[in-house]
This record gives sequence, structure tokens and C-alpha cells, in this order.
Amino acid sequence: MDVNVVEQADNLMRILAIIIFLGIVLTKVSKRINIPDVVLYIAAGVIVGPAVLNIIDFSQFGTINQLILAFGAAYILFDGGREIAVSVLNEVKVTVGLLATVGVLISAIVTGFFAWQILHIDFIYALLLGAVIASTDPSVLVPLFKNMNISPKLKQTIISESAFNDAAGAIITFAVVGIVVGGSFSLGGSILDLLKTAGGGVLVGAVVGYVGNQLVCDGKFGVCRGFTAEMAIASVLGAYVISLSIGVSGFMAAFTVGMICGNKSMFNIKVVEESHVTHAIFKDVTISIIRMLIFMLLGIQMNFGIIAQYWGEALLVIVAFVFLARPISVLLTVPFDRKAKWNIREIAYLCWTRETGVIPAALAGMLITMNIPNAELISAVTSMAIIITLTFQASTAKYFAKMLGLEVEPLKKVAIELD
Repeated sequence: MDVNVVEQADNLMRILAIIIFLGIVLTKVSKRINIPDVVLYIAAGVIVGPAVLNIIDFSQFGTINQLILAFGAAYILFDGGREIAVSVLNEVKVTVGLLATVGVLISAIVTGFFAWQILHIDFIYALLLGAVIASTDPSVLVPLFKNMNISPKLKQTIISESAFNDAAGAIITFAVVGIVVGGSFSLGGSILDLLKTAGGGVLVGAVVGYVGNQLVCDGKFGVCRGFTAEMAIASVLGAYVISLSIGVSGFMAAFTVGMICGNKSMFNIKVVEESHVTHAIFKDVTISIIRMLIFMLLGIQMNFGIIAQYWGEALLVIVAFVFLARPISVLLTVPFDRKAKWNIREIAYLCWTRETGVIPAALAGMLITMNIPNAELISAVTSMAIIITLTFQASTAKYFAKMLGLEVEPLKKVAIELD
């Protein structure tokens, strides 16, 4: 065996050990000081990375980096899909659908316009920046809003939007990447491609998710019962790879697999209780490790030369992103859902709730790995957007809900997390 390969493998194990150990410590610290753990992960990545202590340099592991980002994003979207309660979602499906599609596109365009004007880069790269940071973060919003006493309608809308719009944000990002690497732009063609890409991903995810769940069910087709957690990973990987091979969205497919898994009762699928508990524990641990890896790698790969050069302009872009792009996308979509009967206080709260997180971090990392022009600038702005939105918006979510009078008495526990 090549000595180089052995050394690289040993170095990789050392890096992973450091990242996971730091992640455990920082998760405990975050609970003590009431700062989102992902902010600490990014800061730790910066400190141990080449910019400060140079303990970890991940530049030689491009393939591993891409694997972590792609699988991590797909598995997190799978978990987001599991959080969607279709029965509750039905009441606000128009709002969620508009926010997660049209809203993401509006946010990407508005942010892209300001990035174009402020950063003085070609509009297509500014639009790519807008697309990367357009989606919200289910890995932050789901645990945050599970513990908040606001109306089920508002709570489910925020959680559902964060799950759906990650897939939409990823699709729009790679549609723009396709243009960047040599494609031509046609509005009608792009919309058609977006529908085909998303719809194909949904179809693949539905088939793979249904078959996978049938194989582990407590019934005559359950030849793999007892392996629910393992089948979930196989289904996510299978749906993602099949989707990519036929040119549709692997991220949407992974998300749909999660929706099938989270709404088994709709398909009369029952899983052995012991397998359900095992899967839930395994999923939580896997998601925790994925988040540590993605956010610390983001910090490790941050280019401080770019940040030092553009920090003022990047801050202006993020201000426009938070205070203009999000409110505009909400105001141009939510009021059209007459059935949901949103009031002005709820709409104001939706305007403020737009924490950026895992999927934008993963997408920014992928752009660097793909050597897309301006990828390091996009990654720097993405890092700042994550830190700023999580620090100020996630930490003020409860206070803002109280200020707007949106808190309700916890008369009963509304189930958000379903198997």
C-alpha cells in the first residue's frame, strides 16, 4: 500500500477526532452561554484552521470534503422531510409552497441585485450568492420552535418552510451553476428545468422512500425489518444517486424520502417500535456529527484575505438580505394565502424568521470544491450571514414572539416530530 495513502488516512482520522471532540465540548458550552452551537463550530474551525493555529488543513481532502457536504446536506434534508406533518401542513400549504419556491427565488434575486451593486461582481455570480443563502435552516429552526409556545399554524409554517426551501435553494443554486459553467439562460427554459428537476426528484424520492419503508415494515413485505436506520441511509444515498444519474434533484429526492418516512401512517406502514427508537437515536447522533463537520469545515476553509477585503461590503449585503430581501419575499407571497388568515403580527414575525445554516454552508463549500469563480467570496459572505442571522435572529426569536403577543398557552403538545 502507498505510504502516502496511509499517512493521509491517519491524518484524516486525526482531523475527524479533533472536530468531533471539539464539537462535543462546544455543544455543551453553547447550552451554558445561550449561543447557537453552529456559531461556535465556525469559530472553532477558524481557530484550528490555517488562518490561526494551523492544526487542521483540509485542502488535501477534496473528495472527502465533497462527500461530507453532499451526504450531509442530503441527510439533513431527509431529516427535515421527516418533520413535515402532512395533516397539519394542509392548513398552510399555500403559504409554505409560495415561501419555499417563489419566496426563495425573490430572496435570491433581491439579494443578488444588492450583491451586484455593492460587491461589483458579475450579476450571475451575485445571483449565485443570493441563491446560496436564500434558504432557512431546519437544523436550527426545528429544535428552536419545538420549545416555543406559539400557534401551531405559525410554528408548522416556519418549520415546513425551512425544510422545503432548502431543497428549492439547492435546486436554484445548481441551476445558476449550470449557467456559470457554460450554459445559456432562458427564463421559460429555466422554469421548465426547475419544475422537471424538482418534480423528478420528488418522484424518485417517493418511489425509493416507499419501497425502503415497506422493506422494514412490520408486515409481509418487511424482509429487512429491524434495520430501519440502515435502510434510511441506503434510501437517502440511493435516491440521491439515482436522481443525479437521470438529471433530477438529488436533494429534493432525499427530502421526499424523509416525508414518506415521517408520514408512514398515510401509507399504512408500521415499523417495529424497537427499530423506531433505534432509528431516532441514530438519526440524532448522525445529524449532530454532520453539523459539527459542515460548520467547522466552513470555518477551516474561510479565506480571511477575502473577508478582510470585503467585510464592509459583505455586511451591507447581509443587512439588505435580512431587512429587505426576506420582508419583500414574505410580503409578496404570504398575503395571497387567504385561507390561512394571517394577521399583521404573524406576517411581521415571518419577516424576521430567516436563520441561515447548514444547507447554505454545504452549498458554499461545494462551490469552492468545484472551483467556481468568486466561490471564496461567496463562502465568506455565507459565513458572515450564518453567524449574524444565528446570533441575532435565533437568539431573539422568543423575545420577538413575546413582543408581538404571539405566545399562546401550552394547552396541549402539538407533535412536530413524527416517525
